[in-house]
Amino acid sequence: MYKRQDEVDTIAADLSALRTTYDLVFTSGGVGPTHDDVTIDGVAASFGRPVVRSEAVEDMIRHYYGDRATEAHFRMANMPEGGEMIRSADAPWPTVVIENVFVLPGVPEIFELKLADLRKRLDEGHEFHSQAVYTRSGEGEIASLLERIAKDFPAVMVGSYVKWKAEDYRTKVTFDGNDPEAVAKAADTLVTELEPEQFVRRE
Repeated sequence: MYKRQDEVDTIAADLSALRTTYDLVFTSGGVGPTHDDVTIDGVAASFGRPVVRSEAVEDMIRHYYGDRATEAHFRMANMPEGGEMIRSADAPWPTVVIENVFVLPGVPEIFELKLADLRKRLDEGHEFHSQAVYTRSGEGEIASLLERIAKDFPAVMVGSYVKWKAEDYRTKVTFDGNDPEAVAKAADTLVTELEPEQFVRRE
């Protein structure tokens, strides 16, 4: 059976691997007042920082719970040293952010509320474009073509997805990127080089 420190160490190790590999990391859950809510401890351990208490959040908790506030409630004001607490009118309870890690609650409704609010913070004005081509070809039949398209259009992410039970197609090929012209040209290349009877539709 895992002990509390085992769980903290596991979170710290996994998060260290993720945050150094990806631009952004979102955690979910483990930020409540109970003994098994150890996400904050794990995040702090990942960064090698102590856990400190936010006086501002502690005041919010005291105001909200009044005389019913317990030390367990105040645990929800803990954060890794050097982290940031961000909040808005839509999501008044703060979200902990430390470098590229966003620590979110596990309750789906609250998670969605906070994620919508964070989207405003993370929006850097980049557009994202996507097109899809549906074909009767199997992945193996178009693999070399897709590899060539991916090399010719390095700014476009090319993906293929087999659909075993679809009535009208076998493989869906997606083209995603920030440059709409590059995305369109990559999709054009596939459509042009497919045998006419293999092409189903484009979206």
